Amino acid sequence: MRQDLLADQAAKVLHTAGFVTSKRCDVRSRCFDITARRGSILLFLKMLSNIDGLSEETAFELKKLAECFYASPLLVGEKARNHELQEGAVYVRYGVPAVNVDTLSDFFIDELPPLIYAAPGGLYVKLDEDALYAARTSQNLSLGAIASQLGVSRRSIRKYEEGMDAKVEIAVRLEAILDAPLAVPISLLARHSFHKETAKADSLPPMERQAISLLVDLGFTVLPMFQAPFDMLSQTKEETLLTGISKNASLMAKRAELMSSIARVVSAHSLYITDDEPKSFRILHTVIVRLQELKDLDSSTELMHLVRERSEE
Repeated sequence: MRQDLLADQAAKVLHTAGFVTSKRCDVRSRCFDITARRGSILLFLKMLSNIDGLSEETAFELKKLAECFYASPLLVGEKARNHELQEGAVYVRYGVPAVNVDTLSDFFIDELPPLIYAAPGGLYVKLDEDALYAARTSQNLSLGAIASQLGVSRRSIRKYEEGMDAKVEIAVRLEAILDAPLAVPISLLARHSFHKETAKADSLPPMERQAISLLVDLGFTVLPMFQAPFDMLSQTKEETLLTGISKNASLMAKRAELMSSIARVVSAHSLYITDDEPKSFRILHTVIVRLQELKDLDSSTELMHLVRERSEE
């Protein structure tokens, strides 16, 4: 399936589930394709037909970006290597959970969380060790009796009761023997923590280095983004700015519109910094500010006042 069709299917599921979504990112080397929000749930989603196509660098930036917004990163795909992703199973690529569209629908529309995860060696289930022990002892079944029915060692049963995960077929048989639900549901709303640091701009182009320096002086923490439709995140404790740097006037309009759409979903502001006199000081909800104007400001409060003023014009 083409990636754009996969993105359309995922967006349809999210809309049915009550999410508001951004426009699809159509810039190259993107770490996410759409953002989606429903109440307090915020997602950054990447679509790949084969989830093995997600690189470690892209996964890291996707997780870092999601963490900045207290969001969850999620990969939606169809295959891993040469195998179809199974419905109801979660796969992981560089720490990013990956599911197919059906599992996405089960979780967000039908509120049926997956119970299976993929790992080296096959598909596994996390067992509720307390429920397992309680079910076994309430039926006066010994470790040996359960082990005999499963065809495994007593030591294996003991390890399951101590928290070891089981292969799917073992988990299914255990539940049948004990007539009790034992699988622990898996949430797709994973979050990651990164140590945020002010950007080290030595390797960036001159204009970006200058913009970062000015924003840091104003009181922002700045995180460069290399695979997003904006060049950096500029943050204070209270505010977040999706920040673009103008390199090409024709490209700026397209990126500014996309940034506006994303900012609306993630509840942030959108800012474009340019070295030239702009034709307009706003493209949709993305505010345009000249580099010289940043030099004339004294604090993040002054910049946010300017952003709000122009966004309402």
